[in-house]
Amino acid sequence: MVIVWAALLHIFLVSAAVAADFSGPVVSILDGDTLEVLHNQRPERIRLSGIDCPEKRQAYGQKAKHAASDLAFGKEVTIQTHGKDKYTRTIGDVLLPDGMNLNQELVKQGWCWWYRKYAPGDTVLEGLERDAREARKGLWQDPNPVPPWEWRKRR
Repeated sequence: MVIVWAALLHIFLVSAAVAADFSGPVVSILDGDTLEVLHNQRPERIRLSGIDCPEKRQAYGQKAKHAASDLAFGKEVTIQTHGKDKYTRTIGDVLLPDGMNLNQELVKQGWCWWYRKYAPGDTVLEGLERDAREARKGLWQDPNPVPPWEWRKRR
């Protein structure tokens, strides 16, 4: 019985450590919604939760990447983790040194979509996207922007 409890405790502690929030410097911006943060002396790939930016070769993809870089590159950030995606990237919210949420800021500036499929109840992202659309910010200047999930499907 003691062995079973010890094994369960070990599993709990390991899974808690895997899902724990952490802080570190942003060492790479891969695209608008994916970056790398130094964690335990290694770069950890972070997929921003609840948003989907245009792909790098898609219209506005480079602008989304530059916006993420301007906001986060080289800064000490805190990652609020939400597990892993199918590519084993950590899914998370990125909090900047001033407390700003990078995920939300990219939607607010109009560089990405609220990813309804993976964040269906996020009323904050929903409202930020609506406001950016109405103000024709970022990619919303385009009369018919193509969501990245549709762009990927066409390729």
